[in-house]
Amino acid sequence: MKKWIKPFTAMLMAVSLVGGLGGAMTASAAKSTEKGKIVINGSSALLPLTLQAASEFKKDNPKVKISASAAGSVTGPQSVRKGIADIGAVDWDASKDVPGFKKFDGQVAHPVAVTVFTAVVNTNVGVTSLTTKQLQDIFSGKVTNWKEVGGSDGKIVVVNRKFGSGTRVNFQQKALDGKDFMSKGDNYKEVGSSGDMKTTIETTPNAIGYIDLPYVTSKMKAVSINGVAPTEKNVLNKTYKVWGIGYYMTKGQPTGATKAFIEYIQSNKFQNGSLKKLKFIPLAAVK
Repeated sequence: MKKWIKPFTAMLMAVSLVGGLGGAMTASAAKSTEKGKIVINGSSALLPLTLQAASEFKKDNPKVKISASAAGSVTGPQSVRKGIADIGAVDWDASKDVPGFKKFDGQVAHPVAVTVFTAVVNTNVGVTSLTTKQLQDIFSGKVTNWKEVGGSDGKIVVVNRKFGSGTRVNFQQKALDGKDFMSKGDNYKEVGSSGDMKTTIETTPNAIGYIDLPYVTSKMKAVSINGVAPTEKNVLNKTYKVWGIGYYMTKGQPTGATKAFIEYIQSNKFQNGSLKKLKFIPLAAVK
């Protein structure tokens, strides 16, 4: 797996946050009694959030070890069910049935963030806005050249996420209105994570894919849908529809360090601080 160091420090598909962080502990850290280990697996869309929250949480809880990995949303609740993870990060409420996935019985869903998803294209693509119908035609393989949708002559390369991706679930349901993706062809690629999607779109001329806003860089273009840009403002004014709520799944109600960590992510301090800086939207903003 390729490493991605910027803009998120040491973001890997599997990362462990161990040991204490330098600097004097605050008064609250000195009083912290939490200890133990928290294992998190699942959504790569939520990984930037998880890494940042874990780094901050450890400052006040130096006796807590947190390890995080991201192999796709469905692996989160699967790992919780198998007992190999305390938290399953997922881009839908896995305690309920959703199209393509049965609910995970006995698991509790804890909302942690609002995630904005967007279609993205390589910087050489001369298209900045697509309609729902055009997106459906492109991702199904019906339209194969950018000139058919207002761009210059160039064969479209469709980049899709593998089955089990929460980003895929959200994009298919909300950007494509549930229409199916193409699944093969010499102009089709499939990737396993948001980080892989980022790298592929950045380096593949004429490519189109989809990703959540924290991964969008200057080496790609976020595409407006039906003339509406994928921004926090447009989510809040209800004109942009391609967004979802990310969840942490636990087996029953969490306790100890796991409970404290989830509560930290849901706190006003984190929701209105680091979470917003990472281009997620606070939960309270969409109520």
